Amino acid sequence: MGTSPPLSRVHAMARFGRLLGAHSLWTVDHYTGWFPQEIWNKDFTWLAGGDDSADAYYDWQVLLGHMAGRTGRAQLAVGVTEPIRRHPVTIAQAALTLSHLTKKPPIIGVGAGEAENIEPYGLSFAKPVARLSEALEVIRLCLESRGPVDYAGEFFRLDQAIMDIAPGPGGMPEIWVAAHGPRMLELTGLHGDGWIPTLPMAPDDYAASLAAIRTAAAGAGRDPEAIVPSFQVFLVVGPTAKAARRYLNHPAIRFMALLTPDSYWEAAGITHPLGKGFRGMIDFVPARYSRKEIQAAIDAVPVEVMAAQTVWGTPADVVRQLRELGEAGLRHVVLAPVSALVSRRALAFTIASLPGMSRKLRAG
Repeated sequence: MGTSPPLSRVHAMARFGRLLGAHSLWTVDHYTGWFPQEIWNKDFTWLAGGDDSADAYYDWQVLLGHMAGRTGRAQLAVGVTEPIRRHPVTIAQAALTLSHLTKKPPIIGVGAGEAENIEPYGLSFAKPVARLSEALEVIRLCLESRGPVDYAGEFFRLDQAIMDIAPGPGGMPEIWVAAHGPRMLELTGLHGDGWIPTLPMAPDDYAASLAAIRTAAAGAGRDPEAIVPSFQVFLVVGPTAKAARRYLNHPAIRFMALLTPDSYWEAAGITHPLGKGFRGMIDFVPARYSRKEIQAAIDAVPVEVMAAQTVWGTPADVVRQLRELGEAGLRHVVLAPVSALVSRRALAFTIASLPGMSRKLRAG
């Protein structure tokens, strides 16, 4: 659905989502964006220009409240917020409030956070997974308890605290966890209603991670099958395989590979252009890099790495890859069509191809 100005574009994207019959419409929780201002220009993407800023983002809580009456029966979602900038009680309050404005349960994606939204603003990014673990417990307490509750943790304390908003007509908010590593997958099984990973995964890796989540859920006495397996897919689609591969070589698309951890690069026998041990989007703070450094990193991205890390190709290729992930357990696809960054023509084709791909995926 989008999160950046102008509001008219958010409205237009939401209308298009409704026409597609989308089950969910997503926004993000960012102070700043991934694309460094140093490279945000027409050479990088046709979308740059004028007074447009790559770092302009609406507050997700206010935006979803505004959009609640404009999105029909689609679930409104944020992917994802974290309990560093927002206290878990605040996250629970926002979720419960949204359930009074929507027709279906709001989806609140929660993760451990990324440095770009934390460190430049004077906040501590220490022990993010341990903090998230406590936060998920607090959110559950707020959603499911009535009257005063107590909680004593390292990061959060509740002393006869009250959050007595009952779920509204939309139903109980759903908590989806952004998880990749073993501890995060375990937390998803312990506390999540859904799983929303963002890093690229082959079907076998997806199935293995989902199995870890379900094992943790079963061990906690939860229904493993009730946790929705999702995936935020960065999509590059073109009219031919040759055109789609050419899109992979575009600087804005090559930049996306920099947001994956060094471990993904090591698997291909290559060191991450931003250094060994670099954890991708977790560590990336755009303002800390010069134009020269970012450009050199983009130039060092082999197209083969992009091909291995992206769902790409013709519409038929994309449907096939998503079906393979479906066979591995994927049930809810969140599409991020980054091929729109390449050109107006690429944007037009991406938009035109989405309805057909959506129909084929629904047909199975």
